[in-house]
Amino acid sequence: MKNFELNKYNVERLKRGMEPLSLKKTTYKKPVIKDGYLVDENGNRVGTKGDMYTKKIMDDILTRGSLDFNPRPHYEDFYGGATYSVTDKCIKFKDGKEIKTYKNQDIFIKQNGVRVLTPAHTISVNNGIECSYDLSKNETPMITLRPIATKASCAEILWIYQRQSNDLVLFDEMLGKSTWDSNGRINNWWKDWALKDDFGNYKLNDLGHPTIGKCYGGSTGPRNMLRKEVIDEIKKNPDSRRLITCLWQIDDFNEEHGLKPCAFLTVWNVRHDFDGKNYLDMTMVQRSSDFATAGCINQVQYAALLMMVAKIIQSEN
Repeated sequence: MKNFELNKYNVERLKRGMEPLSLKKTTYKKPVIKDGYLVDENGNRVGTKGDMYTKKIMDDILTRGSLDFNPRPHYEDFYGGATYSVTDKCIKFKDGKEIKTYKNQDIFIKQNGVRVLTPAHTISVNNGIECSYDLSKNETPMITLRPIATKASCAEILWIYQRQSNDLVLFDEMLGKSTWDSNGRINNWWKDWALKDDFGNYKLNDLGHPTIGKCYGGSTGPRNMLRKEVIDEIKKNPDSRRLITCLWQIDDFNEEHGLKPCAFLTVWNVRHDFDGKNYLDMTMVQRSSDFATAGCINQVQYAALLMMVAKIIQSEN
């Protein structure tokens, strides 16, 4: 068993007015890996290759990680029926229960409760981490460790590269859960990065919809990026070493935009293997990852994109 030492993290958290971490268990079982897979106590392979990378990277974070205080999105909590005491700096409930707040939190007192925004600072590793999957051998980034948003992750990749859109209502519609016409609510994880004015109101496009501005689909759309820079190029010259898409467009960032791309670069290659078959390989590069939350999602959606592009090229040749 390995120990996760809380003290070194809590000292720094308290300095910054952050709530200290508290865990019932501070030990965990180190993953045992053989030939690229997790194995149990009997040496038998368990789970997927995605499980193996998830366990390995989480082990790196717990044992070698450091506190990351870069500006990040926030966690949002709402306590219905509660009141807030500015003097005591705590949220109070009718049953007498109290929740202490900290100076790094933003508190909003509403008519029907208290809204709290907490910076989503985390523990991170800053060295490069590589994950590799051979889809032709049924290796997969899918994990069995917890549920993941498979449908939403594939819809998002289509939203960015096929629909080439930054429209958040369109993304909701692709997920089958748009409520924009009825109550003006966004139902996807991009809402925190929607463009807003100084009064906190959504800035709307020509369709009257919120957007994330000049990033992601706002960059792919004007360039028809995947079609022109990868698919058509592969059809013309499959041996090209210039099959690249890049969402990190500095000129675009000079305009209004939401979250700068995390998974931002793809490099494609047609491999003529010794078995006489041609394979399409793709490398995806991320500048950062909220790994526990979205690491698997990003890997799954780009594996799906690789398979979709390969199918398109095969059908059009």
